[in-house]
Amino acid sequence: MDKSQISGVVRKTFIYFIAVSIYVGSLCSNALATEGGGGTYPNGAEGFLAAALPPPGLYYINYLAHYTSDRLNDKNGDRVPIDFHARVTANASRILYMSDKEFLGGQFGAYGILTLMNASADTSMGAKTKSGLGDITVGPVLAWHFNKNFHAAAALDITAPVGEYNKKDIINLGRNYWTFEPIAAVTYLSDNGIELTTKFMYDFNTKNNATDYTSGQEFHIDYATGYQIGSWKIGAEGYFYKQVSNDHGAGAAANDGNKGQVFAVGPAIKYDFKTGGFLELKYAKEMLVENKAEGDKLLCKIVIPF
Repeated sequence: MDKSQISGVVRKTFIYFIAVSIYVGSLCSNALATEGGGGTYPNGAEGFLAAALPPPGLYYINYLAHYTSDRLNDKNGDRVPIDFHARVTANASRILYMSDKEFLGGQFGAYGILTLMNASADTSMGAKTKSGLGDITVGPVLAWHFNKNFHAAAALDITAPVGEYNKKDIINLGRNYWTFEPIAAVTYLSDNGIELTTKFMYDFNTKNNATDYTSGQEFHIDYATGYQIGSWKIGAEGYFYKQVSNDHGAGAAANDGNKGQVFAVGPAIKYDFKTGGFLELKYAKEMLVENKAEGDKLLCKIVIPF
C-alpha cells in the first residue's frame, strides 16, 4: 500500500482524542467502582476510524463533552437510595505528531492531551463545583496500514495526576494517582462503505497516597460501526467497561472489591469537510451499570489537520 492510498483513506482523521469523565470522589464507599467511580479514561471517547492514523504530520482535535448522571448503582445494578446529581462539561485538546519513522513495521507517533473542565456534584453529603485543569495524558503510538481496508494501532496512555485534588471534597478534577493504559485498536473499511472499529484498553493504577487506596485493574472497549454516504457517515457507537481486579482500601473489601461494570450505546454521525478534517456528533446511553454512576454522554469533536 503506497503513501497516496494511505492518505486517501486516513487523511481526514486520526486515532486519539480525549474527553473527560466525571471525577466524583468518596460519595458512597459501597457504590463506586475504583476510587472516584471509574477510570482515568473517558469511556466512549474513541469512535469512527479509531485505528486509522493519518500520514506524517501534525494534527489537532478539539473535543467537547457533556456528561450527566442522577443515579448511583450498587453491585447488583440497583439504585443506591441517596440523592445524587452530577454534571461535567469538558473541553479537551490533543496534539498528535505522526513521523515518517518506522518501528516494528509500524509508523511511529506521539501525542499529548490537555483537558479543561467544569464539574459539579449535589449529593446528600453536600454540593460542590470545580473548574480548571484535569489530569494530563501523554504517550507513544504505532500505526499499521496493511491495505486500504484494514488498519491497526497500538499505544500507551500515561496519565499523570496534575489535576486539582482534595480528599475531603466530594468532587475532584484529578484522581491523584498514575494510570498506565496499553491500547490496541483495529479498523475495517469495506469497499461498499461499511466500517467496523474496536479499541481495546487495559488500565493499571497506582496507589492514591492521600487516601491509601488502590483502584483495581480495568478492561474496557470502545466500538463503532457505520456506513459512509458521500461526505457523511452514520452509525452507532458505544463502550463496554469491566473492572477485573478488586480495589484495595477503605470500604472495598466489604463490597467485594467494588468491581464496576457499564455498557453504553447510541447513534453517531460524522461529516468530512472538503477542506480537510471532520465533525463528529454522538450520544451514549449507559445501562447494565454496577458499582458506578449511570448517566448519559453527549460528545462533539472537530478534527483540524495542520
